[in-house]
Amino acid sequence: MKTKVLETPSVPGSKPAAAREDRHFVTALARGLDVLSAFRSRDRMLGNQELARRCGLPKSTISRLTYTLTRQGYLVPATDGKGAAGYRLGSAVLALGGAMLARLDMRQIARPLMQDLADSSQAMVSLGIRDRLSMIYVENCRSESALTLSLDVGSRIPVAQTAMGRAYLAGCSDAERSDLMERIRAHDEQAWPATRAGIELALAHYREHGCCASFGGWQKDVNAIAAAFRPEGGRAVMVVSCGGPGFNLSPQFLMNEVRPQLVSLVRKLQGASGDAC
Repeated sequence: MKTKVLETPSVPGSKPAAAREDRHFVTALARGLDVLSAFRSRDRMLGNQELARRCGLPKSTISRLTYTLTRQGYLVPATDGKGAAGYRLGSAVLALGGAMLARLDMRQIARPLMQDLADSSQAMVSLGIRDRLSMIYVENCRSESALTLSLDVGSRIPVAQTAMGRAYLAGCSDAERSDLMERIRAHDEQAWPATRAGIELALAHYREHGCCASFGGWQKDVNAIAAAFRPEGGRAVMVVSCGGPGFNLSPQFLMNEVRPQLVSLVRKLQGASGDAC
């Protein structure tokens, strides 16, 4: 049995204000990439109207972008069998993603250690990197337990509300954290006071315990802990999380039994040689 977990929605306009004012910044290219980033692993296809909603752009602009992306092989026309037309990601996107994952040596280094933790904790252990205001799973290991989450490689979760995202904020540089906090604030001004309080509490928790935790805070039935590391010679912070259904993984079990194993795992990866990004 899998516990369904909703992926984070697209985050249009999440680039810093400085990028919008940079004369070298190509807005049309950024918008095209936003269209591709709007697709999620659960989406069989998306139409122009839904893409316009997710990207925060006029439908006429989306129509020109999807036409161009289709001509270049990044999108493929599709139908849902009920007469509705839209697009799905094309093989050109797969080629780019496959090339990136092939270079991500840390996946191969981390996988056996992650599988050991998944087996001992009866949980799902994931390796993630940041993309804008989301964390993307680049590797997943599951135990033989039938109780698991529906997330897989390529799934996105929010930086601001999850254990993995907050561990990233704890592990990145002060300058990057300040920039991300400003972008999170700008994305949802109304929720910012509560979001900031949650992040600050998570950072304090990380300093004390070496990990961030989310016990029903993002999804009410999901518990998780996460820790960040920067691989030797790597440029990008990565995060390992361990989590699953709350009725199977109590906060006490995660903190008392799993946390020492997770901290040990990321210390090993910290000193490992691999191309992080």
